Amino acid sequence: MSKLRVGVIGCRGIGVRHAAGLEDLDNVELVAGCDLSADELKVFTETHGARWPDLQTFSDSEEMLARCDLDIVTIATGDNAHTKLVLGAVEAGARGIFCEKPLATSLEEADRMVEACAASNTILSVDHTRRWMSNWTHAWHLIHEQGAIGEVQYIISQLTGPRAMLFRNGTHLLDVICYYARSEPVWVMADLEEGFEDYTEYRGDGGKSPEKEPAASGYIRFANGVRGFFPCGTKKASKAASTVQVVGTEGVISLGFTTLAITRGEEPEQDITPPQQKYEGIVAGVRELVQLVTEGGTPVSSGTEAVKATEIISGFLESQRQGNAPVQIASLRT
Repeated sequence: MSKLRVGVIGCRGIGVRHAAGLEDLDNVELVAGCDLSADELKVFTETHGARWPDLQTFSDSEEMLARCDLDIVTIATGDNAHTKLVLGAVEAGARGIFCEKPLATSLEEADRMVEACAASNTILSVDHTRRWMSNWTHAWHLIHEQGAIGEVQYIISQLTGPRAMLFRNGTHLLDVICYYARSEPVWVMADLEEGFEDYTEYRGDGGKSPEKEPAASGYIRFANGVRGFFPCGTKKASKAASTVQVVGTEGVISLGFTTLAITRGEEPEQDITPPQQKYEGIVAGVRELVQLVTEGGTPVSSGTEAVKATEIISGFLESQRQGNAPVQIASLRT
């Protein structure tokens, strides 16, 4: 059986981690890398060339997609470049796409990507990384398979510090709310941080400059009755942290990057050590996509799931435009 041909667009930082997800897989070949920086491409080749000596590099994504006959494309560029690259990969015949978060900077573009992938039977997976991290996945199993805290009532998902940007990093914490809520967002309301009163559409630069994106505080109502609270407020908060509490009828689960604890009734908080996964985060996400392209199935962080975070962000901006009023998600598409 021929190996799956993979290309990475965006070869610095996160893109290097995309490629790391392929390292010990025998059924794939990393054949192409694309980046605007010649220096980054040189490092990328030095890092992966020994493993894949036929690796080619490009500075133009359209040329790479046209020439390389790729089965899988991973995209590790800025937020505002995803749409063109995902649609280009679909048009070039990719069977699987692993795209960085947020999926898009507008709901219209997110819908276009999901619809294009569905029409071509292309598997789209989006890097909301916590969905492949042991702390967060074990909490999901405790909540939804073991009923450890009863019926979920509300979720508090907080991001603080100077990079508490709604698109760049906020999307992770909003996706966590959706992950544990297991439902569709119905309506939202929000208040953006001071200085962004007229910020009604994306004006960022791909996540490079925190001052170009607002932090936000918001409320989310889901179809199943779960409430989501997103108290991120301002980037002036001195402590950079992301914390989550999932509150149920019989207990509370609290999460951080390296912590997981449960409290039931009057019992003291109990720390939990989750079963360790062999692969975590981005590496696990890339490996999952390879398996799905080979065997079929749906990603844990599918495009359809990722659209929910974009819906919420778009709703937050519309709520701000309307004077912090409640906004129906359905109204954003009319």
